Amino acid sequence: MTGGRVIRAILFLLGALGSAVFMRAQETPASPSAETQSPKSYLVDIGTHVPLALINSVSTKNAVSGDRVYLETVFPILAGGRIVIPPGSYVAGTLTEIRRPGKVKGRGEFHLRFDSLTLPNGTTRDFRAHLTGLDGRASEELDHKEGTIRSEGNKAGDLRTVGDVAATGAGVGALAGIGAGNVGMGAAIGAGAGAAVALIGVLFTRGPEAVLAKGTTVEMILDRQVRFDEGDLDFSNSMLPRRTSADSGGPLPSAKTQNGSSTSRIPGVGRRY
Repeated sequence: MTGGRVIRAILFLLGALGSAVFMRAQETPASPSAETQSPKSYLVDIGTHVPLALINSVSTKNAVSGDRVYLETVFPILAGGRIVIPPGSYVAGTLTEIRRPGKVKGRGEFHLRFDSLTLPNGTTRDFRAHLTGLDGRASEELDHKEGTIRSEGNKAGDLRTVGDVAATGAGVGALAGIGAGNVGMGAAIGAGAGAAVALIGVLFTRGPEAVLAKGTTVEMILDRQVRFDEGDLDFSNSMLPRRTSADSGGPLPSAKTQNGSSTSRIPGVGRRY
């Protein structure tokens, strides 16, 4: 092989090698720089429980459908080893399906829908969640299937009211019977009259309203994921820690325990609040 052929063969091999290196470089993507990397994301998963405290009170006595409810978180929520929803974050909700208690039967009830979450730095997310827990100090009941809050029943209180007023009537009738010479008949007439008055009072007075006082704690559970990026979680310029509504005295006592054990619907025999 002459020198010229050798040189041409070497050049051919070098060209083929260069082409192979170029094609390989085209197939291998370049590592992204720090500026082009996607920001890290944090996902709060479906089913996450978030404890909350009410900032304002709610009552079926004066609430209407569409009224806003304001709450705040009372426990940090973590995702990816980092606090993403700190205590003191705000949650806004809406009251729906409000029903006042009836005069003969039925209890006060309402449904609470959760709408949005605002972190202390102003980052806001719309989300969906439902109520899954209610303060153990509250006398109201939570229907976990429907997410409805209902007032306590008062059948026992109504029966006690009828019995108390009947007993009072019997005593008054007995005194009247002494003068008429027939104590037994007077007591029976008095008891019957008292029971009738008590029953009328029960039938024409509403039952307990459904009430959640300021400071009542509830728990919601997320129905969809909530996503935050790294920049959403900068709390360096956020508001300083403050006293939360959870630090207050908590919900009002049950209607059955306010002002003693009396929950009579009859004027002068006690009051229902």
